[in-house]
Amino acid sequence: MEQLLTPSNMSANSHSSPIYDSLVELRCHFTWRLVIEKDDMPDLEVRISETEFFDASYSIGMYNLLAYVRHLKEQQEEALQSLHEAEALTQSEQLSRRSLVTWGNCAWLHYHRGSLSEAQIYLDKVEKVCKEFSSPFRYRLECAEMDCEEGWALLKCGTQNYTRAMACFEKALKVEPENPEYNAGYAVVAYRLDHIDGTSLQHLRKAVSVKPEDPYLKVLLALKLQDLHQLEEAEKHIKETLPRISSQPYVFGYVAKFYRRKGLVKEALEYFERALQKQPCSTFLHFQIGLCHKKRLIQIKQASNMQPRGEDRKRADESIHLAIRHFKKTLELKPTYELAYLNLAEMYLEIGQLKEAEDNFQKVLSMSNLQDHIQQEIHFRYGNFQQYYKKSEEAAITHYLKGLKIEVTSYYRDKLLKALENLAERRKEDHVLESLSLLGLIYRLRGDTSEAMSCYEKALRLTGAVTPEF
Repeated sequence: MEQLLTPSNMSANSHSSPIYDSLVELRCHFTWRLVIEKDDMPDLEVRISETEFFDASYSIGMYNLLAYVRHLKEQQEEALQSLHEAEALTQSEQLSRRSLVTWGNCAWLHYHRGSLSEAQIYLDKVEKVCKEFSSPFRYRLECAEMDCEEGWALLKCGTQNYTRAMACFEKALKVEPENPEYNAGYAVVAYRLDHIDGTSLQHLRKAVSVKPEDPYLKVLLALKLQDLHQLEEAEKHIKETLPRISSQPYVFGYVAKFYRRKGLVKEALEYFERALQKQPCSTFLHFQIGLCHKKRLIQIKQASNMQPRGEDRKRADESIHLAIRHFKKTLELKPTYELAYLNLAEMYLEIGQLKEAEDNFQKVLSMSNLQDHIQQEIHFRYGNFQQYYKKSEEAAITHYLKGLKIEVTSYYRDKLLKALENLAERRKEDHVLESLSLLGLIYRLRGDTSEAMSCYEKALRLTGAVTPEF
């Protein structure tokens, strides 16, 4: 895994300058400890560059983030150009407090370029605004706008920053509970962190109520309602959104995702292709298009009793190869996209290429810093591969257990429990002690203490001791 980029290692520049202590007081991208993996930087830069900005304040934030990413890539002139664009917008919109982030980044960038006099000019600008707002700090202003800016930056930089992003928006909302932008930020990060229990629903509803003109929030609300099987209301929000998204093509991909999950592959692909015209290097779009072709393959197989022949076989093969193409493109753009490896592996299984499948499974199994629910999914799907393709029930059990050792509630935790239960029941006759121990574990994890004790007692009677692993 590539090194993570943080302020502690992002530059070899010496901290011996007398203005360094002033710089570290600033609130800006250089001091926010944004966690960005080196392999993710090209994708992050593309996502920022291709974003259709909804308003000036959001545009300023994205120009600042783009400047920071370009600095990390040692593209200092390009970074400075992005900051000049942010400055121009800030002046036209008269956003004095939000100027502090841009000026802070300018000060840091000039410092890294060795232009200490230029850095001091921007420090002086920050100091002047801090005095205007009676800040107790010389170069730092504590306010909701700054918390919001930090929240958006963290949110855009990926999963390892989400928890801190939520804390930033939460802090801003304590000051202004009805602020549309703060509610939008909090709802988006809550949606990204909500993998099963629907906790983001109320926050999405709130965000839509205070910012009803934002189609992106409406579509996220529809997707969450779809997750929770509240399909009639979900469909209503999608229909209300469609007339408004022609000017905001970035929303096409999320509408398409709704239709893909509904099983309407043709409609989904139409929206995805429209979005791809505007965002040809979007990892999200290529991955979702790959999932569309995978969904179409499943539909073809189900309609032909899992044995497609003739024209169905041709359509199935076409879907497999298109899915492989888009999953490969996803990984070319973002080599750390863990779910793309899993889906690519499973497409290789469809054409009997077990070695290529194993290679992709191994790549994702070797990845670190993954979210818990993603790790559970990896062990479930690799366990399935071992069980059904490699015919190794022992290896499958090992990975189902590894997934269950990750104690987080998720969709795949339930699937792991069911898969392990089915295997334990199947192996009862030949592996009595192991099966009883596994079933005891399964009942215990489901909260059924009585059944768990019954299984363990039977195991005890057979051996006099329960295997320590269980």
